[in-house]
Amino acid sequence: MNETAIQSFDAAIGDDPHLLILGSIPGVKSLQEHAYYAHPRNAFWPIMTHLYQLDSHTPYQEKLSQLNAAGVALWDVAQECVRPGSLDSNIKQNSVIANPIQALLAQYPSINAIAFNGQAAAKLFKRHHSALLENEPFQYYTLPSTSPAHASLNFEAKLKAWSVILNAKP
Repeated sequence: MNETAIQSFDAAIGDDPHLLILGSIPGVKSLQEHAYYAHPRNAFWPIMTHLYQLDSHTPYQEKLSQLNAAGVALWDVAQECVRPGSLDSNIKQNSVIANPIQALLAQYPSINAIAFNGQAAAKLFKRHHSALLENEPFQYYTLPSTSPAHASLNFEAKLKAWSVILNAKP
């Protein structure tokens, strides 16, 4: 069976980022909308709205610009992979082509912290960028997935866990 590879988006990054949030790769709804964390039950945007006082009623592009202006960049560990559906557990590991995260970090030396949106993103990063974990002086945060598939934590628990990224200051 020939499965089609899915592609990540370009990094969403402002002029002076200090925090890079990495997901695994966009889910089906995000790919359809061409927007990070587009599933209506994904807690990512409600969490960011709360933590960074974003206007929850603004369109996606404006919220993304507000988040970037707060020094937060978004990207994914995987540039391309085969994954039927949206579950990270369905990623075909041997199909993963990683994004050039080291090059992005070299281009933006203001980034001093990396947060992983879920265990899958952290594991993919460790698999494809282990040298960064060993040699670079970043703060790392592995946070609970904001995906609706990660239902073992409610919104309040996810928000509390994610609040540690506010410690990642320029």
